[in-house]
Amino acid sequence: MLAETICSAVSAAGLGVAAVMAYRKRFLTATRIAAYSLVPIGLALTGVVAWVAGIAYKPSVWIGFGLLAVAWLLFTTTRAVERRGDGTRKQRRAAERAARGEAVAPAASAPSLGSGAPAARAQSAPAARAKRSSASPDEDFSDIEAILKKHGI
Repeated sequence: MLAETICSAVSAAGLGVAAVMAYRKRFLTATRIAAYSLVPIGLALTGVVAWVAGIAYKPSVWIGFGLLAVAWLLFTTTRAVERRGDGTRKQRRAAERAARGEAVAPAASAPSLGSGAPAARAQSAPAARAKRSSASPDEDFSDIEAILKKHGI
């Protein structure tokens, strides 16, 4: 009952201020103040004020708010850790693909997988591994040099 009385008083005061603003020919401001003034009485008449007053003093409600705060804290913490980690999901997937040998050449528009047939890929993979293992430590680094020159390093 007290909450409804306070809401009514606040609305009446706001409507009084709106009337003064309208008298001073500030109609836009008066309309805005009148709109804000009608909100408290509208909430009181719909029962929202009584509902909020009813839940404000229950310990179970505050425990629920506490659990929601803990959940929000966990979500934001994990998000921050993920951002500080090893890049975005797209970057991690690209790194995984590169580790498996599905990398895209720097100037290529498609992955360099060889021919399109699965059998041909299966046959070419061991040959590529053998070629890599037989390469000397002083192999050609021209593509790496081109990338470094491109970036001014």
